Amino acid sequence: MKLSREEIDHIGVLARLGLSEHDKEQLGEQLSNILENMEALQEIDTSGVPPTAQSITLNNVFRDDLTSPSLAREAVMANAPQQEDGSFKVRPVFE
Repeated sequence: MKLSREEIDHIGVLARLGLSEHDKEQLGEQLSNILENMEALQEIDTSGVPPTAQSITLNNVFRDDLTSPSLAREAVMANAPQQEDGSFKVRPVFE
């Protein structure tokens, strides 16, 4: 389906695009090719194909939840500017 120049202008206005003449030519060719491909797909008989949201089966892959050692508290707190009772001490955000 070949789009006319008026249709390209109208699409540009609807999409709020400021298109130059070169852009209009390029966009016209690209949109026309897309519409031609869609027309070819419309000819395929899909009456026996059930509607689906995914073309392949989706499976969630989860890894095992394993614990691992972390840094020692002393190592973490070594660079803290202020600390109190083994925790970071920060200024209050809200009064």
